[in-house]
Amino acid sequence: MESLIGALGGTAWTVVFFIIGLSVIVFVHEYGHYVVGRWSGIRSEVFSIGFGPVLFSRTDKRGTRWQVAAIPFGGYVKFLGDADASSVRAGDISGLSADERRHTMTGAPLWARSATVAAGPVANFLLTFVLLAGLLLAVGVPREEPSVGSMRDFPFDGPTLVEGDVILAVDGQLTPDWTSFGTVTDALQGKTRLDYTVRRGTDELVVSGPHPQAAVIGEIQIRSAAMDAGLQEGDVILQAAGREVRYFAELPDIVAESKGQPVPLVVWRDGRSFEIAITPRIRTVDDGNGGFTERYLIGLYSGMFFEPAVRNVGLWEAATNAGQNMWMMTTVTFSGMWHMIQGVISSCNLSGAIGMAETMGDAARNGAESFVSMLAVLSLGVGILNLFPIPVLDGGHLVFHAYEAVTRRAPSERALRVLMTVGLTLVLTIMVFGLSRDLLCV
Repeated sequence: MESLIGALGGTAWTVVFFIIGLSVIVFVHEYGHYVVGRWSGIRSEVFSIGFGPVLFSRTDKRGTRWQVAAIPFGGYVKFLGDADASSVRAGDISGLSADERRHTMTGAPLWARSATVAAGPVANFLLTFVLLAGLLLAVGVPREEPSVGSMRDFPFDGPTLVEGDVILAVDGQLTPDWTSFGTVTDALQGKTRLDYTVRRGTDELVVSGPHPQAAVIGEIQIRSAAMDAGLQEGDVILQAAGREVRYFAELPDIVAESKGQPVPLVVWRDGRSFEIAITPRIRTVDDGNGGFTERYLIGLYSGMFFEPAVRNVGLWEAATNAGQNMWMMTTVTFSGMWHMIQGVISSCNLSGAIGMAETMGDAARNGAESFVSMLAVLSLGVGILNLFPIPVLDGGHLVFHAYEAVTRRAPSERALRVLMTVGLTLVLTIMVFGLSRDLLCV
């Protein structure tokens, strides 16, 4: 897929795509608050994307001023009865009639206030779901039987597979699905040239081809040494640290042996080879047993010398897969946070504003699919973060509402002021700590 940034990449474009991504996430979050508030009878005075001086605004027929402000890192909805754009404290509504108070954030029933507050994170979760399902609908999934979608350039002599081939067997062993294809080709490591029995149109024939687990780069990890070094999807690693690399599976051990020292690579691209040295970075990865481990990585995912053919998916399959992916992302997020609190994994896995900007920029550099996927991940993260029971966040508001539901009275003004100060301090501390990880962790 063509890069969104192309040759114009750099700091400016990183900031641009970060602002685009953040604005989408903020708009959806605040629109969740706005629309549920409107449905539940709470009137909004201002809907703002950004803070500070107003660049553009208009007032709709309901009296809400929609505006874009100069500082594009956030946004808010100011409901009638709010003291300010980010406070749970009430404004002065003493001069309003009983009917008018019903339409304020303070005077509305508890269920309406709670639903309005919860709607922001829920909107972020819905955005993640829609983006993940939409990607599956747009891109599709690999066909059940191993099939060739398109061929990558590869240093291989002689005729081989072509687009549309259906692989029936490899070296005489049947491969009716991708699971059996992987099992068979795993067992054939040691051979660099294989015989593929394929169905091509109405014909069945045998052609030669490279081993599908050759050292082909299938994807570049975001914010990795490989991305910074300029490696690309489809590149073929011929040598690493002076050793021939026949299979991608050989590469991780070579990188691990470097202990963080530069690893010289010989890379083949577009018919020519070149040399490059990449310094691995220590990264925390899933150990496959519910825990984490730290490894030296350069940030590459394996590919094959051909792209698998894909099929379209239906709405139900897309929705089911999106839901499963969201659950997996959520469990990984909380598992990572818990292990970080325990000190099992490094706090360098936490990112601040700079890290998020670099992530969005690198995702855009990888292409539209990568950018949308990362937008889904960040939207889920924003939804989860806002549900934390910290005053000034939506989760803190819901805690206040729960207290009111149990005690039949709202927290006192003094308690709210103290808790809001503590919450704001905690949030700012987290932001500063995240920023320090961006600056100090490599």
